[in-house]
Amino acid sequence: MLAAWVDHLLGYASGALSAIRRDERYPSLMRWARREGAELLGGDLALAQALAPPLWNQTPLLRLDFACESLALPAPDEPCWCDSGRPYRRCCAMVAFPGGVPAHLMWMLSLCQWRGSRLRAALECELAPDQALLEAGVIAAESGQLGRAQLLLESLFARVDNIPAPVQSEYAFERLAELYQERGFHRKQAALIDSALGHGPAFLRGAALERLVLAHLESDDLESARDAFMRALRTIPDAPVLAYLETMLLLQEGQQEKARQRADFWYRRLLRSSDVDPAELGFVHELAVDPAGTLAEELISSDEELALPLARLRSTLARLPSALPPTLVVNQAERLEYLPSKLDAAYYTAWSVQLGPADEEREGVSDLWSSAPDWLLALSEHPEWLGSPLVLQELAMELSSRFGSLPWMVEPFFAPLAKRLESWLGVIERQGRQFLWEEGDNQAIYLFGLSLVVGMERGDRQRSRRIAERLLKLDGEDNLGLRELVLEQLLREGRDLDALALTETSDAESADWLGLYLGRALALYRLGRQDEAAELIRRVQRANRHMLNLMLQARPRPESFDQALARPGSRAQAWQYRVLLRERWMETPGAIGWLGQFVQPRG
Repeated sequence: MLAAWVDHLLGYASGALSAIRRDERYPSLMRWARREGAELLGGDLALAQALAPPLWNQTPLLRLDFACESLALPAPDEPCWCDSGRPYRRCCAMVAFPGGVPAHLMWMLSLCQWRGSRLRAALECELAPDQALLEAGVIAAESGQLGRAQLLLESLFARVDNIPAPVQSEYAFERLAELYQERGFHRKQAALIDSALGHGPAFLRGAALERLVLAHLESDDLESARDAFMRALRTIPDAPVLAYLETMLLLQEGQQEKARQRADFWYRRLLRSSDVDPAELGFVHELAVDPAGTLAEELISSDEELALPLARLRSTLARLPSALPPTLVVNQAERLEYLPSKLDAAYYTAWSVQLGPADEEREGVSDLWSSAPDWLLALSEHPEWLGSPLVLQELAMELSSRFGSLPWMVEPFFAPLAKRLESWLGVIERQGRQFLWEEGDNQAIYLFGLSLVVGMERGDRQRSRRIAERLLKLDGEDNLGLRELVLEQLLREGRDLDALALTETSDAESADWLGLYLGRALALYRLGRQDEAAELIRRVQRANRHMLNLMLQARPRPESFDQALARPGSRAQAWQYRVLLRERWMETPGAIGWLGQFVQPRG
């Protein structure tokens, strides 16, 4: 009954609004209510007449600069406000509405209709109810009108000395921050967070800190993420979301067991609270039992369209049988080549049909993920396709682009594929021959491996580095830039001499070697060869003027991880090497202080 009332109410209110906009006079609305409005309510004339006056009272009028022209509620024996001529007590007072009538309904519908300068004028008058702004903004966002949604939600936070109620402002804040992220307005997102942190009440500061933690995790700035989490802990110490944030942070830091322990701590703490939602408490309990698995399950099931296809792919990968090794031949130069068999090519053709346009026509991963339900389900129905390196190369690239920054997605999606790659690499290595990137279709094997290295970097760093090292040994030309990843692992393990051997280069300066120079300099510093290290640091400084400043700053402004933006000498390039190597410099006694002497003071 309630759902039917909501449908009838929305239809009636929309029609009433159209009738009002014709001349913005009350008698015109009542004529419409009797003639057309009753039809929208199943012929119930009494309900149509009784509903019109409350809706009129909350309607913003253009002729009054968006103010309302409210009617006073009649006394029982006064003429009814529906102009029926009967006393109010014997007319509309006798009508019981099947459900509630939101006080902001007509404002919300008006905001959904207005465009351009009229919408802006309505927002500037600051008369729109908060709930109307929130609902109109959400409707616009869900219908793909992102600019309109942004304008509506921004107006909630633009009013002087007015913070919406917690439910409204927290949801609006989250949605607006998501819109900024989706539309690439990173400065606006940062300004929104700063404003909430500087001027908002505790509940809004908590929401801002939550968003800040997630933003730092996304950019892999774990140091800043940890700092934002500690601020959140002080601001909203009893919020269940802290269990979720700390679990993610610890998993990103590679501390799986501590993540479980802290989730268990949060569960026991929240268990003593009487006002925690049972569903939230249950989620925290699941985190305490299996942190990575719980976060993976939440992510898989959170997208209504992808939940079933991803779950089926996970099941398919979990029972993936052994596959025949790729077809290898020895060429005239006595080196190995992978040549796709007819079966490999047939599987790849079938897979490509599911993906749509050929590679050169695809604009990016977003296009492929828009059709993901089709190709995810097709893979689950045809697991034999996963025996083709050509298919696995593209599947791993797509999974890495979507889930590569999330360590809890390694086990369900990347680990089974890594097992297959590792068995194939074993076959190649046992041949005892070179396996060069540019020969045959060897690139398919290398790109498959690179995608797994990237996808497993945060969730299983050691396995990721082992795969990178094996690929690097097969072809020392390092077409994929794997040497930097292996270098970081050697420095992490304290294998400084091996790090030097890996980074033997010519004396020519090149911005492409920036990460290797930086890592080699650290190895030299650890071995007491500071003069040689200093020469490399000066090369780094000449190659990229941003590098040392970013290495020395505790919490600098993050940069995008888009490889296309990481041009040689750019701040984006320096940021990526900071993320890769700063932790190694920080853990080396005296290294950061020594590095600081190479930065020229600003005059």
